[in-house]
Parts: sequence; structure tokens; C-alpha cells
Amino acid sequence: MEKYAVKNKGEDKFWADQVADDVIERVESSEFLKSLAKKHGYIAYDEKTPSGTIHIGSGRGWIIHDAIAKALRDKGVKARFILSSDDTDTLDKPSKELSKEDNEKYRGMSFRDIPSPVKGYKHFGDYYFRQCTELFPEFGIEAELESTGDEYCKGSFNKTIKIALDNADKIQKIYAELYGEDVASANKLPFNVKCPECRKIATTIALEWDKEKEKLYFECKEGVVEWAKGCGHNGWISPYDGNGKFPWKVEWAAKWPTKSVIVETAGKDHFTKGGSRTAACRFAVDVFSYPPPYPSDGYETGPGYEFFNVGGKKMSTSKGQGLGFADSVNYAPAKMLRFMLIRTRPNAAIDFEPYGSNDLILLYERYDQAERVYFNKEDLGEKENRRQKRIYQLSHIGKIPDRFPPQVSLLHASMLVQMFESEHQMIESLQKTGQLPAHAPEEELECIKERLNFARKWVKEFADEQYRFKLQHKAPEGLRLEHKQKKALHEIARLLKEKEYDEKLLFNEFYNVSKGLQLKPEEFFTSAYKVLLNKERGPKLAPFIIAVGKEKVIRLFESV
Repeated sequence: MEKYAVKNKGEDKFWADQVADDVIERVESSEFLKSLAKKHGYIAYDEKTPSGTIHIGSGRGWIIHDAIAKALRDKGVKARFILSSDDTDTLDKPSKELSKEDNEKYRGMSFRDIPSPVKGYKHFGDYYFRQCTELFPEFGIEAELESTGDEYCKGSFNKTIKIALDNADKIQKIYAELYGEDVASANKLPFNVKCPECRKIATTIALEWDKEKEKLYFECKEGVVEWAKGCGHNGWISPYDGNGKFPWKVEWAAKWPTKSVIVETAGKDHFTKGGSRTAACRFAVDVFSYPPPYPSDGYETGPGYEFFNVGGKKMSTSKGQGLGFADSVNYAPAKMLRFMLIRTRPNAAIDFEPYGSNDLILLYERYDQAERVYFNKEDLGEKENRRQKRIYQLSHIGKIPDRFPPQVSLLHASMLVQMFESEHQMIESLQKTGQLPAHAPEEELECIKERLNFARKWVKEFADEQYRFKLQHKAPEGLRLEHKQKKALHEIARLLKEKEYDEKLLFNEFYNVSKGLQLKPEEFFTSAYKVLLNKERGPKLAPFIIAVGKEKVIRLFESV
């Protein structure tokens, strides 16, 4: 059965809990993995090359690993999520973040050896990595952050470097079996030296490994790659302590024993047959004698997670397409994005369209529903209640409140920000309609204010025209209404004077009045919106009238 899918074991489990159970079962059945977990904990690992703006598609992997680590901890085991910046990877194509001269100068160097485009960061890679990780508290991501380059320099990879070079023939054979005997990696040593003269990695080639002295003979020259030129330096050098790096596929496999990784997934493009995960699994088993992490099992790669698309475009750092992770909070609050990624199984694609669609409305509605279910304010049935509660637990950022917090839908919030000028007026309206307690704690007020602030942004930048309006101060000039429409509005004004209404009762009055006058309900609503908004459509009328205040509505309705 496909991993990440819910298995029928007497109960339906949320995907993160199912993964946690599968991982624990795997560890408990292996003395080797049990000893690793006892010493280091259950390590969930992920990595990202900081080659420029990191897109939100990578964020899906980070949240998946974070959720798995949390689910493991909830089951009573020690679990950690480690995220590494692959800052030893090299600049291999022009970067839009660098000038033409700098692109030429730094091509072939590691991102950790290229200056940051912004002051205050260690290097190019550090800047783009920290652009994302500085937002982790907002997303509720608990990760131990590290640099792959720092790990090389500390000597963490020294053991696996020696194993790989001592077994270069095995690695070359695997490359040949997977990609053909003519592929370059099938005919060279599996290590890229960092030239001590020009600091480039991509332009060097290791030609001989002295197993006794543990040194490599290398040359830095032209022709190693087409897109960068070497300096001509050559000589013997130790491969240890940061003097170079593995090729990517070998490096992926080497990280697993180096960091004692038990769980690491990635996007499904890495899991295609013969792809990087296929090679890494072979290297792990045949060279490093290490069991590839979940969801892989021996040579079997298992599945990667599906793509996260925005407006139908696959996220791609190298192609410069899609939405940057650091910019994603400009399209939806971090907690809403986390909720969306948690509630969706990793093997299901996400296509999120913030502009001119109902995606954001639905996202907020689903979040609010999960919150109501969690606090037993809504019942969706035992099975779905269990699922929604778990989604809320794993997606909630910070401590879950002790009591059910006040809720304001995105649509209602968007209505308020277009009706009132000040936040104080909006809060007063919510208190008047009973949606917010008169003496709500500060943390509850802050949640409401956050939603009002985003609603303002949503109306201005994303909302379809039907959700935008301007409350009229007098009946629009040139307004033409039928006699029955005017009479209906006058009747509603009279009823509003006589008694107080809640949304349900007022809504019923609209139909009662329309029926009594033999007026089609849609004709009544159209006339009301024309008077109030100078539009034929608008927000739900009953809550709108209550929020506006019946005095204004009475005056406008009576004026026609």
C-alpha cells in the first residue's frame, strides 16, 4: 500500500500519525535503528539549496517533516526535525540576484563563498536560507538549523568521505548501471575538491585517491564543466574538513549515516524511477551500509510528496517561477498556510489561487470549522471529528487556547472593514452583534484584529468584485425601483423600528414581506443592495443590516 495513505488497522488515522506509527514500527524491528534512535532520537531531516529565493513549495516539505516529528513526540518518543542549508552547492547558472560581473566571477563557487546581496548575513546562501527560517516561528515550524558546509568543515562527513573514496568502484558501477557507462560520474572519483587557489568546486576533478595517505590528487582546469573556468592549479590535498564536497546524489546518501536520519522525504520529482532518490538508496545500501530513511525501504524509494502550486504553476527556484516562501505571508497568514498544508495529505497536489477566487474564503471557513469541532461546537460525526481535531492540533501555532475563541468569518470581516473607518468601530460592531464578548481577553482581541487586518488586504488585493462595496450615505441618484420594491423596503424599515432582530429572524422577514407583496425575493434583495451599496449584489443582507446599524438602514430605505 502506498505510504502516506491511511491504512485500515481498525481505525482511520491522520496521515502524520500513520507515518509516525510506521516509523516507530520500523525502528522497533531493527536493532541497528533502535540503537540510533536511543542515542540521537528519531531524526526527521530535510535540506535545501539556497540558490536564490526559496519558493513555498519547499515549505511544504518543512511542514511535513515538522508535523511528523510532532506526531512522533506525541507518541512518546524523542524526535527532532533538522533542516540543513546545502550551501556547498555551486552557482551553476546565472542568478538574477547577482550582477553580470558577479555571475561570471562566482560561477563554480559554493553559495557559502559568494557574498550576501544584503549586509548582515554571512554569505549568499545564508541570506536566502535565513529569509525563510526567520519566519519559522510564524509558521510554527520547530527545526534545528544547520549548514551542510559547516558540517563538512567540522569533519562530520570525514568518515563517509573515506568510505566513498575507498569504494569509488562501487559508486561508479551504480552510476553506470543507472545512467550508462558513458556518464561522467561513472568514470571519476566521487568527490569534488574545493580549489585552494580560486575556491571553485565545479572546475576541479579528482584523479587519484591515495588510500594510505588519505589524500586526493586533483586538477582545477577548463573543460570540467562548460559554464565555468578553472585556474590551472593542481596537487595533492586532504578531502576532509571542508576541502570539498560529494556530488549531490552521493551526498544525499552520505548524509543519512552522518546525521543518523530515520525520516526524510522530498518532492515527487526526486522520487522518479532512476532519479536522485533511486541513486541515493543504492549508495546508502551498497556503499554506506545504511538503511535509507522512511519512506524508502532498501532499493525501493517509496513516494515523494506532491507539488504545491500557486495558480497552476509548479514552484521552481531555478526557473524563478511561483511564490517565494518569504513572500507567502503576503498572500495569507502563516497559520492559514500551515493549516492548508497540514490538512492535505502529502500525496495530494495543492493548487492555491489567491486572486479572484474563493480559495481564501474556503481556507478560512475550513480553519474555523476545524476550530469549532476541536472545541465541540460543531459535530461532523465521530470519524471526521477525530480528523478535524488532529488537523487543528498539528496546525495550531503556539499554545491551544483553553476556551473556544470568538470567530469572525473572512467575509464578515471584509464587510466590516468596508463599512467602518476605525478598528474600534469594527470591534464595537462585533460586540453589539454578540460575536465578541464585551470584555474579551487581549489574546482573543489580537486574533480578531489579525483577521480584520487581513480582510482589509484581501478586499484591496485579492477579492473578486462581488465582495467589494461602498456603503451609500444617501439613495443613489437616478435609482429606479418598482412600486412593490419600494413598498417592501418601507415595510422592512417599519419592522426594524418596531423590534430587535437577529440574523435568522430578519432573514425570514425578507421572505415574509416579499411573499405578502407578491414580490420575487431576488427582486427584493436587488432593490436593497441598490439602495445600500449602489450594486445589484452584496454581502449577506441580514448580518450586513445588523452590522451597519438599523438606524442608517431605516433612513436609506425610507428615502426611496
